[in-house]
Amino acid sequence: MKHVPERTHHAMLDAYTTLRLGGPAGELIEAASAEEIVAALRKVDAAGPAHDDAVTSAFVLAGGSNVVVADSGFPGTVVLVRNRGYSVRREGERAVVRVEAGQPWDDLVAATVAEGLTGLECLSGIPGSAGATPIQNVGAYGQEVAETITAVRVYDRRTGDTVVMSPDECRFGYRASVFKHNDRFVVLSVDFSLAVSTRSMPIRYAELARRLGVAPGDRVESGRVREAVLALRAGKGMVLDAADPDTYSVGSFFTNPVVTADGFAALRDRTGGVEPPAFPAGDGHVKVSAAWLIEHAGFARGYGDPAAGVGISTKHTLALTNRGTGTTSALLALAREIRAGVRDRFGVDLHPEPVLINCSLS
Repeated sequence: MKHVPERTHHAMLDAYTTLRLGGPAGELIEAASAEEIVAALRKVDAAGPAHDDAVTSAFVLAGGSNVVVADSGFPGTVVLVRNRGYSVRREGERAVVRVEAGQPWDDLVAATVAEGLTGLECLSGIPGSAGATPIQNVGAYGQEVAETITAVRVYDRRTGDTVVMSPDECRFGYRASVFKHNDRFVVLSVDFSLAVSTRSMPIRYAELARRLGVAPGDRVESGRVREAVLALRAGKGMVLDAADPDTYSVGSFFTNPVVTADGFAALRDRTGGVEPPAFPAGDGHVKVSAAWLIEHAGFARGYGDPAAGVGISTKHTLALTNRGTGTTSALLALAREIRAGVRDRFGVDLHPEPVLINCSLS
């Protein structure tokens, strides 16, 4: 029997976000397959095609780990992505893993490690769905999904077609892609090309290498890498735990700013010669640690007004958290305070990493 999508009116969206914040949806549709996702959006878009960067009468929500929803909610239709499952096609020393957009991401990573496939192990413990990873070009501990994605199947709301996009068409960048802040394309499934091996990719991230007791560039058992990454993330409150308000967040709220060489020199002048943690970002640019900038601008772990119910995580300065009684308005006010403080102290602008729904930092 064909599954009929469930429709609910005025459902509170805080139940579907890792921040546990967000007001009601005008209508919420739970779509259990790619076909149901497309059908729901076609119905919503029947009055006219969606346009790039336009506010439309629908938005698509999966794991809810990278969105901030307004206290007033979203007046239109919210399509919950719940298509799940994956397949593996081995081709010699490589394997193509095709995963449905609604598949929980960490479940996929665990499965690939267990099946002796390498390329996603450093992305363990990241909450959310597989379909969200190309949108954000999710990355951590020296890996990005752009390195292994070979195709993204999407529904094009402008043309009404389902198409397969190549990595070049996805226009991946640092925590960015053609999909981010763009209502036109809705991810239905993703193809990853992984190495058939129980050994990890070369360890690039110094903190992870220290945790593993190896040198950068070494390769170790992928299972060991996964365990080490999970431990590191848990120590920063970046693994979901219902008993820990530090995990009621979107992970890193701000991206690490990328500055020119001259901009980095100016930043060093403002720090009194102390060099903040930074990494080459290509084309003469430098990526600077946002966490360092936040902390050295006077915002320590745990900073915040208890009465507002929000604050910086007690474990990591990049995570802004709902302490259980917060609101989206209070969270955004805290984000504005931090952004202004970093700009005043260091002359560097911080940009939000999550997608803001029906709200803004302006």
